[in-house]
Amino acid sequence: MSGPADNGFSAYLQLLSARARGEGVRESTIQAMTAGLTPNPRVIALDRAQPGSTPSAIPAFAPYRRTHVDAARIGAGRAMYASAAAMIPGIEARYGVPAPILLAIWGHETNYGRYTGDFDLARSLATLAYEGRRRELFAQEFIAVLKMADSGVPRAQLKGSWAGAFGNPQFLPSMYLRLAVDGDGDGRRDIWASRADTLASIANYFHDAGWRTGQPWGVPAQVPSGFDRAGVTSRLTAPECPRVHARHARWQTVAEWRARGIVPLGLIADDVIASLIEPDGPGQTAYLLTGNYRVILEYNCSNFYALSVGLLADEIAR
Repeated sequence: MSGPADNGFSAYLQLLSARARGEGVRESTIQAMTAGLTPNPRVIALDRAQPGSTPSAIPAFAPYRRTHVDAARIGAGRAMYASAAAMIPGIEARYGVPAPILLAIWGHETNYGRYTGDFDLARSLATLAYEGRRRELFAQEFIAVLKMADSGVPRAQLKGSWAGAFGNPQFLPSMYLRLAVDGDGDGRRDIWASRADTLASIANYFHDAGWRTGQPWGVPAQVPSGFDRAGVTSRLTAPECPRVHARHARWQTVAEWRARGIVPLGLIADDVIASLIEPDGPGQTAYLLTGNYRVILEYNCSNFYALSVGLLADEIAR
């Protein structure tokens, strides 16, 4: 990009800088983070290639599951579980979230830190804010990354995905500021290199989102032939990600599901409130989902993502 676009970007960057200044970011940090910054056309291209809101056919879950709950990811998760054994009980006790779920998130997001992204966060976030499709979201995240730099995080460490997520758990800057924690007591919140900080920060995110200790995310379920699906259709419209939540049946107790002929194929108490999903349609695999499943959706609002996180966690725990 050059010419008028650059001029417009520079002017917009001044607006963001003024806003950051007003939120207490030091002038030296603002200057260091914005000097020579230009829009990244690759980021704009990637953003515009994202699926829109136009309804489209839902692909099958089975192929997604095979590539995301695969032997390599399960094996690496179990190895990480074993190597982090000393720190895990303390994290589980403090936040109430089982370690296999934390490891499954880490495994899904960056394959346990193997790929975390190399886009300059300040440039990506300023570009996305300037582009305007989700301007306020990315304007806030740009200011948050300036606050991270202001707190002492080196610019060289502020790299991640084209959409602004970074570190082992792929937090956005605002999420880092609010929920990242120092899990190993060294005074830093290092979600790039510290396993303790990574696992504790994901656990803090899940605790903050309402994880219910002692409940599974869900269990596989057997659906009888001739089951009346119309009788359990949800009448609720979710305020966020409505198309994702629209695939869930109504919420009722496991005992009520049993009374309708649904057989849970895992440990789950009869008084737990659950919903039913059949990701590949009637006659295929079905799951009873708990409120903890909705917490996973807070991390990434996709049924395929949340299901595969839960299933990977189950495999890691075996």
